[in-house]
Formats: sequence, C-alpha cells, structure tokens
Amino acid sequence: MGTNASRDASKPSKEPWSELSAPKSSSRSSPASKETKSKPERCGEEGDNETLGSWSDIPYLGQYMGEPVHVVPKKGGVTVIRNENEELIPTRTITGHRMCIDYRKLNAATRKDHFPLPFIDQMLERLANHPYYCFLDGYSGFFQIPIHPDDQEKTTFTCPYGTFAYRRMPFGLCNAPATFQRCMMSIFTDYIEDIMEVFMDDFSVYGTSFDACLSNLSKVLKRCEEKHLVLNWEKCHFMVRDGIVLGHRISERGIEVDKAKIEVMVNLEPPKNVKGVRSFLGHAGFYRRFIKDFSKIARPLTQLLCKEVAFEFSGECLAAFKKIKEALISAPIVQSPDWELPFEIMCDASDYAVGAVLGQRKEKKLHVIYYASRTLDEAQCNYATTEKELLAIVFAFEKFRSISLAPRGNGLCGQRSTYIERGDPPRATTERRNCLWRAWYRHIANYLAADIEPPHFYGYKKKKFLKDIRFYFWDEPYLYKKCQDGLFRKCVPEEEIAGILHGCHGSAYAGHFATFKTVSKVLQAGFWWPTMFKDAQAFISRCDACQRMGNISKRNEMPQNFILEVEVFDVWGIDFMGPFPTSFGDQYILVAVDYVSKWVEALAAPTNDSSVVIKMFKSIIFPRFGVPRVVISDGGSHFINRIFANLLKKYGVRHKVASPIIHKLAAKWRFQTGN
Repeated sequence: MGTNASRDASKPSKEPWSELSAPKSSSRSSPASKETKSKPERCGEEGDNETLGSWSDIPYLGQYMGEPVHVVPKKGGVTVIRNENEELIPTRTITGHRMCIDYRKLNAATRKDHFPLPFIDQMLERLANHPYYCFLDGYSGFFQIPIHPDDQEKTTFTCPYGTFAYRRMPFGLCNAPATFQRCMMSIFTDYIEDIMEVFMDDFSVYGTSFDACLSNLSKVLKRCEEKHLVLNWEKCHFMVRDGIVLGHRISERGIEVDKAKIEVMVNLEPPKNVKGVRSFLGHAGFYRRFIKDFSKIARPLTQLLCKEVAFEFSGECLAAFKKIKEALISAPIVQSPDWELPFEIMCDASDYAVGAVLGQRKEKKLHVIYYASRTLDEAQCNYATTEKELLAIVFAFEKFRSISLAPRGNGLCGQRSTYIERGDPPRATTERRNCLWRAWYRHIANYLAADIEPPHFYGYKKKKFLKDIRFYFWDEPYLYKKCQDGLFRKCVPEEEIAGILHGCHGSAYAGHFATFKTVSKVLQAGFWWPTMFKDAQAFISRCDACQRMGNISKRNEMPQNFILEVEVFDVWGIDFMGPFPTSFGDQYILVAVDYVSKWVEALAAPTNDSSVVIKMFKSIIFPRFGVPRVVISDGGSHFINRIFANLLKKYGVRHKVASPIIHKLAAKWRFQTGN
C-alpha cells in the first residue's frame, strides 16, 4: 500500500488505477437511441474549485454539448458527538464534494446490466457475533474502473469551464453499481462469506479471534495489492470490536441500530404533508426488523398515504409518530441465526395487521432474530379471525422462507396451526395456504420413509415420547386418548372447550356443580384435553349464576358482632362526608348519629383531620349530650390516631372500629346521612 502513495499522502496516484485488474465499463445503447444535448447548469463555487484537480484526467471535447453537472456533499471521516443524553454518537463528517452528472437521458437509452447486490439482512447476520473486525473502504471506487474508449464520448458533460468526457466510470450511470459490484465479487470471490463481506466499496473483514482477524486482514490486503485496488486510509478501521455497516452497528453482541441516524430521526418535527409522512415512514421502515408490531403502530400514518384522503395529522397520528420514535430509541439488539438450533416463529393477527417474531432459544431464553409485520388490505380485513391467524402463519413462512426450508426448519411452529387441522371442509384460499405452510412436514415424512431418528432425539426425550404415544389413537379426522379407566376419549381442540364446559356446567340440565363434578361430567361425555381441571375452575369462577347464588367460603367470612343499644345518646356513629365544592371555606362535613334516637349532629370543616373530630366532641357531643359509652367509626386516620385515643381514654369512652366488609355497625347512621 505504501508504494501506491503519491506526493500528496491523502490521495493515491493515478498509475495504480490504470492497472486495476478489472473489465472496462461499456455503455451499450439501444438501436433507436439518439444523441441529446442539454444546457449547462450552474454549480456551487466551492464544488467547482474542489473538482478542478480531478479534471486533468478527463479529455476535452469542444464540439459536443453533453449532460449537466451536479455537485453534492461527500462524507469522509468519522467524528464523535455528544447528544442530549450525554451519549457519544459516532457520526460521518462532510470532508469534500462529489461531482455527479445528470445521465438520465443516457440511462434511458442504455441497455441495462442486471447484477444483484447482496441482501443486507443476510450480510449483517453473517458479520455479527464476531469479536474483531476490520473495515476497509475503496478510494473513489468507481474511478478505479476504466471506460472503454469507444464509450467515453457518451459520458460527455458540460460545466462553466467547457465540455469534457470521462475516461473512468463516473457516478450517475445506471450500470455503474452492477459493474463495480461484479468487479469486487470477482476479486474477492474465494474470501466472501468466509473471512469477509463486500458491499460495493465497503469491505468488512472479521475473525473469531485477534490473530484470526489479523491473518484474514493480511490476506485481503495482499489481494488488494495484487489487483491494484486502492483503499482510502481515512475511512479504514483496523482490529475494532464493533463498527457501522450499512446503517447498522455490528458487534459480538449482535446487530443494533445506528444511533447517529436515530438521533436525526428523533429530532424531526411532525410531518406537515404527505411527502413528509412518506419520508418519515421510509426512514423508520429501514429499521422495522427492530420494531415489534411496526405496521400496527404506523397504521394511522399509513392511512394518510391513501388516495383521495384529506391530510389531517390528528392526535392519533401524533401518538403513532411519537411511539415510533420511542421504539427506535429503545430498539433491542437482534441476534443472527444459529443454524445448529431450532427456530421458533410466533404469529399473531389483529383486525388490520398481522405480525410474526422469529427467534431462537438459548439457555431457555428466547433471543429475537427478526420482527416482521404488514397491514391487511380491505378484502383481508373482512376475513374471519381464524383465517386472519392462518394468514399470519402464511405471511411468516413466506417472510422467513429461507429459514423454514432449511434442514433445521422443523422447529418452526405457529400457535394457531390447529385451525387447519379441523374436519370442516376448508375454502380454496385456505387450502392453498395450507399447502404452502405445510412444506416443513416433509422432514417428518423423510424420517418415517427412511426409518431413521431425528437428531438430538435420544435418552429421556425418546423414552417419554414412545411412552406417551401409546395412549393416543388417530381415527380420521379425530385424535383419541386412552385414559386411565381404559376408555378412549376424543381430544378436544382449543376453540371447542368453552362450549363443552358450558354444556357440562352452565346449561339447564348441568346443575352448576363444582370443579371436580364438572370435570367428571366432561369425561362422562367422552371428551379430554390436558388442562381440564384448570379450565373448568377458571370457567366456574366466571360463571355469573355461581357468583350470585354461591355461598361464601368460611375462610372469607368475618365475625359478626351485634350492637345492643340501651340508653339514648349512649352509642354514637361518626364519619366524614365530602369533599364538596368549597362553601365559606369548608369542604367536609363531620356527621355523628345516635344509634337509639337517630339524632344527627353535623359540623362543617375545611379539612377532615383529627382536630375536627376533637372539636365535634368537645364543643357538641360532650356539652349537650354527655359522655357516651361507645363511639363507632371506620378505620380512617382521622379517627385512628393518638390524640383522639387519648381524649376517649380520658373520659372512659370505648372506641369500636367497623369492618370495611360488614356494614351492619354503621348502617343506621349511613342511612341517615346518605353516605
């Protein structure tokens, strides 16, 4: 790499570029295409000065009027900034400008070269969970590929300094990305998916240890030197623990969002038009694999994108806008799939969206790999609940098809798969979906046909499975179980449990018996399922007739103490009423009722504390009616305190506290006060 440096240490020389071992780029035009001319457009003054030096390698064509020029900012190095939460966020800085040509007319007449770019999700999953990384970046990657001499004239462009054409592949050509990706794949074809990943001019080298990563880096740099591929040392990072790749942070922990991009989205103002909504959903949708139920959360915003819908950013839209921001801030760390472990898919459906979660269990803990969701169209919203749940399963299997067809895909499961095992004749649409998601059944058929056992199926698992299977019998289309009494009973699916329990407990001939008797009736009717007692007990606890007419258990009963009223003004009941609207500064009324004569005394007060109670007894009860024998109140702090207790003790008055469950003690004066 040192031999490729020019006098300016920050830029490589041109000689290595001309020797890059790569095919020349050509622009093949369609036969009906014609030459077009465009007026030059004004460029920024800063961009003109910075790009003058790069034109020394561009031939001058004075007789041809070409395409206009656009100068855009170019991000270079990385700096660290501090956000509002005092977190250090690595951010790319703008270090220069890039000259782009408006080649739309040339691209329209060019025969397209289709070469696929790597899938970002699969690339990130292969990169994650490694301890060390090296990130390399090609220096002006497109300019390292020469253009065929016969096609250089087609790249002509105009600027204030004249008319020029490119000798090397510029930005703006429709076939430039495919050409460059094909070139990089041909250079590193034996290293990709083994020690490195390539996406355009971004090269990510990884290793299982420091020495392994260093050895892999040596191989990659040697290949770059052999092929004369120039790297930009300002953007290279060596032997780091984590890094930013295609808008995601990868590390040994897994895949995370780029906090710099999230910081920009969090500071966005609510959109004011459809274009702003579409832009926000596009940026947030880039990280939708980290957001659970993204389609469900974003539904108020997506409805604004419908045709012939007036734009009204309501409170519901603002709540969805803020909730998406919060979900991005608290986005979890997703894991890459481990192909040695079984996968799990959890599906669910709502009235207007379906969702799925792909994960794996490691040490009995579920690790999320991918959150997926989508909204339902107008026709799908009319589906029945069972069909929506089946649609969620189909969506999950289509979304994770590469995993569901893998050798370890037999671990996939759907919570509502029992709906398609019914004996009812399904509709044509349901049959097609049934055939689609049952593809993973072939593993079971393969084991049966080949007479082999599945992996990790040994020891206790095998003995338990073979022991349990002896008690089950399949008689199309129902499954039966042989119970302990020797009788075969039908295994009941989940959706039929409520109806059977109602018939055996709540119907006119059932009798509303307790749990054990109800389960006995279910067994006598010829039904069985694993959680019979639990479901019967829960059903009885929700039975309205049993709750109204059933007896209270002895454990919940409170002792009843009867009051014997003998003398007038001998037993008083007191309590506070309020708070009421303020009147003359008072909000509460302290009421005292005699249990024999039903005489009522009341005292208005601004508060409901012990001082008001003391005032009632000292100024009203004791002077006018004498010292009572008993005072009855509830357990409020204004009655249960040391000051009031000392007053009653001083005059020899007994204080009784009424139970909050039994209202017999205070019934008389509550009737008087209406409290």
